[in-house]
Amino acid sequence: MSEQPIAPDPRSDYSRRAFLAAGAAAAAGGAILAAGAAAADGPVAGPPRDKAPKGKPFKRVADGEPIRMGVIGTGGMGSGHCGAFMSLAKAGKENVQIVALADVCQPRLEAARQQCESGQGITVDTYGDYRKLLERDDIHAVLIATPEHWHAKNGADAILAGKDVYLEKPMTLDLPMALYLRSVQQANPEIIVQVGTQMTRLPKYPAARQMVKDGKIGTPVWSQTSYCRNSKEGEWLYYSIDPAWKPGVNLDWDMWCGPLGAAPWDPEVYARWRRYKKYSTGIIGDLLVHVMTPLTLAVDAGWPTRVVASGNHEVDKAMENFDQVNLTITFENGHQMIVAGSTCNEVGLETMIRGHKGNLYLGGRHCEFRPERIFVDDGLEQERIECEDIGNDQDVHRLNFMKCVRTRERPDSDIEQGTKIMVIVDLATRSMWEGGAYRFDPKTMTAWKV
Repeated sequence: MSEQPIAPDPRSDYSRRAFLAAGAAAAAGGAILAAGAAAADGPVAGPPRDKAPKGKPFKRVADGEPIRMGVIGTGGMGSGHCGAFMSLAKAGKENVQIVALADVCQPRLEAARQQCESGQGITVDTYGDYRKLLERDDIHAVLIATPEHWHAKNGADAILAGKDVYLEKPMTLDLPMALYLRSVQQANPEIIVQVGTQMTRLPKYPAARQMVKDGKIGTPVWSQTSYCRNSKEGEWLYYSIDPAWKPGVNLDWDMWCGPLGAAPWDPEVYARWRRYKKYSTGIIGDLLVHVMTPLTLAVDAGWPTRVVASGNHEVDKAMENFDQVNLTITFENGHQMIVAGSTCNEVGLETMIRGHKGNLYLGGRHCEFRPERIFVDDGLEQERIECEDIGNDQDVHRLNFMKCVRTRERPDSDIEQGTKIMVIVDLATRSMWEGGAYRFDPKTMTAWKV
């Protein structure tokens, strides 16, 4: 079968329009995503590093100075981050202040402002247009907790504004957007970008990575993980709909639609966008990235090069995205990973790495090695690495980001790792909706349907 380059998104032509629209909007607003539009007409690819725009220099945090942060997106995740950063500051774990907030929804924005002002005792400025927040020279870093279809545009604009970025997962909605964002960061390497996949902080994963590197398990043959949960009514319905939301009055719906183009007002989409395939990859991007990211770090198998997936509506037939998905991923060195995701059954796969000589079990807090039967007589013995209880791994991830803002160290779960995960997310989504397997070439950063 001939290998034809794939279009940017199999679900519709919205990905191409996303880049064209973002490029047009950026021409007026400061950042340029037009380079991504070129990729939309051919293979999935990002612009060369030397073609990506250069932005403003970052503002270094002085000794003893608080990290001054802005938060873009003040819904459930954004407000949760605000509370967490304020708690870390109160506990004396980091000197950080949330000084500005941006959101298209005035009721959410006002609630977050009250939360941050009462929690910090300072004035917190608010903006309906996040670009106004990015224009401020006194802000060191931003946390982006907007819907997936805005991540690339928000992230690129923040980088070009000279701000360090904590970007909620998934890193972007699709692969073209990820490759563009990667190119922008590579053109501005002094900017810190950390993706919000906090499970990479769990000590069992670096412990497993070291055992794999040391050859303890022999050839790492294949691995498995999952993220499964259940509900009676359907997933993501716990995001409530506020009847006070009024587009054109206290909510800028057109701005929310943004890169994907205009759409009729729909409070269900606004509140529960994870259920809709135009705005989210559902289980894959929202849930599975949490478990795939640390496991790919542990197996250290390079870039994903082949992805095939299936999905189905088993119970929640009202949800547009699938409620059951299964992925098979092949990496550069031949390693295979099996990943399952469900929002209609909570019993998942045990997280483990299977080697020729033995297996690593990662289902609990610790890392446990059990040799294969045929190698026991060769002296291989069961081994358990006791791993520290780090507490709230999200807080550890936040603290790591702030440490990197101060020291300029490269963060864990950086944009390179985020792009590797987005290869899986995007190609698995294509495979589910269109059928077939998809390949990715890390040398040319292009993908195609086999």
